Amino acid sequence: MNPRRIIGLVALAALVIAFVLTSGFGLWTTDNGGELTLYGNVDIREVDLAFENSGRVEEIHVEEGDRVENGTVLAFLDSARSKDRMRQAEADAAQARAALTRARNGNRPQDIAQGQARLDAARITLAKSESDVDRRRPLVAEGAISRELWDRTLAEARRARAQLREAEQALSLLRAGTRNEDIAVAQARLDAALAQQSSVQTDLNDTRLKAPVAGIVVTRAVEPGTLVQPGTPTFTIAIDLPVRIRAYVAEPDLTRIEPGMRVNVMADGRPEPYHGQIGYISPQAEFTPKSVETEELRTDLVYRVRIVVDDVDGGLRQGQPVTVTIPQTRPAKDE
Repeated sequence: MNPRRIIGLVALAALVIAFVLTSGFGLWTTDNGGELTLYGNVDIREVDLAFENSGRVEEIHVEEGDRVENGTVLAFLDSARSKDRMRQAEADAAQARAALTRARNGNRPQDIAQGQARLDAARITLAKSESDVDRRRPLVAEGAISRELWDRTLAEARRARAQLREAEQALSLLRAGTRNEDIAVAQARLDAALAQQSSVQTDLNDTRLKAPVAGIVVTRAVEPGTLVQPGTPTFTIAIDLPVRIRAYVAEPDLTRIEPGMRVNVMADGRPEPYHGQIGYISPQAEFTPKSVETEELRTDLVYRVRIVVDDVDGGLRQGQPVTVTIPQTRPAKDE
């Protein structure tokens, strides 16, 4: 056979094989609901923490790289001032509570008896004053006593009558008890005192900075003795569980996948894949992110896909690039 003919046939065979293996050099696909490959990264999820009050950092209990659970105390502020305010608030609340109890209980029998005694004394005083008036009236006409003494006698009688009326009204109030309005005022003062106590308790609790989620401490920005203001960044926690993959699917392949499909996740340096499932597909299109785009895909629209990894072992790091394969997909609509 002509050597040129043989070389031509070999070249043609190589071209056909390459054409098949590369799906027509990317111009067509032979997929009929089979495997689909996506590219993405391990999702970065972080929580920045700060104290809500100002103060001096007294204690720090964690270092960068430590794993913390939800509710772990990370650091303390100096709480001496907050504790002093709490003692004052507790005393104010106790005083207001006692005043309300007194208002609700009304007057004691001893208080009413004391009011009755004052009324009896006022009556005796008035009787004596009126007796002095009756006795001195004829004397002043005869000039036996001075006009000044007579005026003083009349004044004492008027004062005695006023004191009697005052004692009568006081006893009436004691017997009537506390007014509903006074009880309402006492209740309002207690509510205000309790609200103030709750506010101080919140400030006292805020001297402890707790982890709101479980994760890894990746940043520690303060040291003991640091004077911080509200909102000053102190710690950053990376949420390591569950591990989520952020991948992107091209618009033509969107109909081939759905939430719940099983996937394999390949990471550099690990021969075995991780396993997971599609948890979420974004309803909004976006341009291909720079972290996964190629020159051919820079203007293509893609949809974000969230994948939850089941068998995590600490080998996946946030931001790490991964390759996601979906072994079984649905056939495309045009097939």
